[in-house]
Amino acid sequence: MADRRQVLCLGALASGAPALLAVAGSPAQAAPAAAPAPRRRRSLVIGHRGASGYRPEHTLASYELAARMGADFIEPDLVVTKDHVLVARHEPEIGGTTDVASRPGFASRRRTVVLDGVSVTGWFTHDFTLAELKTLRATERIPQVRQHNTLYDGLFPVPTFEEVLELRERLCRELGREIGVYPETKHPTYFRGLGLDLETPLVQALRRRGLNRRDAPVFVQSFEAANLRSLHDDHRLRAPLVFLTSATGGPFGDPKSYAEYLTPGGLRELARYTDGIGPEKSQIIPREADGTLGTPTRLVADAHAAGLRVMPYTFRAENQFLPAELRSGTDPIAYGRALDEQVTFLRTGIDGLFTDQPDIGVLARDLALAPA
Repeated sequence: MADRRQVLCLGALASGAPALLAVAGSPAQAAPAAAPAPRRRRSLVIGHRGASGYRPEHTLASYELAARMGADFIEPDLVVTKDHVLVARHEPEIGGTTDVASRPGFASRRRTVVLDGVSVTGWFTHDFTLAELKTLRATERIPQVRQHNTLYDGLFPVPTFEEVLELRERLCRELGREIGVYPETKHPTYFRGLGLDLETPLVQALRRRGLNRRDAPVFVQSFEAANLRSLHDDHRLRAPLVFLTSATGGPFGDPKSYAEYLTPGGLRELARYTDGIGPEKSQIIPREADGTLGTPTRLVADAHAAGLRVMPYTFRAENQFLPAELRSGTDPIAYGRALDEQVTFLRTGIDGLFTDQPDIGVLARDLALAPA
């Protein structure tokens, strides 16, 4: 018989359905069970760039810690190397998240590119082969906020997407539960213009791991609706798709704003080719002029009416990221009442949340489910 932990790793967390294990020797004519009462899916805790509140983001150490803290999914942002290998970085520019600036041999690689209409200067993954990128080491992106994370500067390499998927499989076996992966395609139009599309190696990697299916523990997300529509329409990707939105602006090169996509009609259109939305959290509960939480919008109800899940970003524990009434003291980098914020959002009916501190998200979910 297969190891039970391996069976669990083949479950369908992304579908929200419990894994059903066939039992050898079951009676052929078993009495029908009573239909269970409908119940709402448990909200998902997604480790934002791993456990980026505790380790430098987009490292295997960050992803592993997120899983061990109880995250249901780990989130790698995907960009690509010169030799067309997917790697996990928040942006193609890596000057702020690796030690490349201290490497004299790569000084000449620093340049300026126009990234989705914005001039950006630095070092870019697509100017490095994977072998060259592997000589670099990750550093903390916001050391002024997360000084503790600088302890780990220089320890961890930039992981490939394949390495992230290998880690997921290992942790799934070790922890005896399903751990999903929630990749984001970063700047797909930009990379396609360089002849380095993100979609082909993404689909290939998921297919190799048996994850290119509707019930896979996978969500693929993007801020570009056209990218998701293409993945859906050409049937290359069968895993669920999520459209990311911002409180301002719109997708690059798209005549529609994010606000237009989030109207009831826009949500119904999104539901034709996506499975959920990932809004910026202020689109769920906006902030008042004084920085306190305001009245929840109708977005959760409207999205659910269209058949879409709602998984907002990003929840962080430090005072400077929290609503004014939930800050503790005056130190902007001290932890405030992050549990209270996340419980408040979970009780709006969201289907999951992205958090830099997954342990806080797991506890907040338990508290949100407790009787008032």
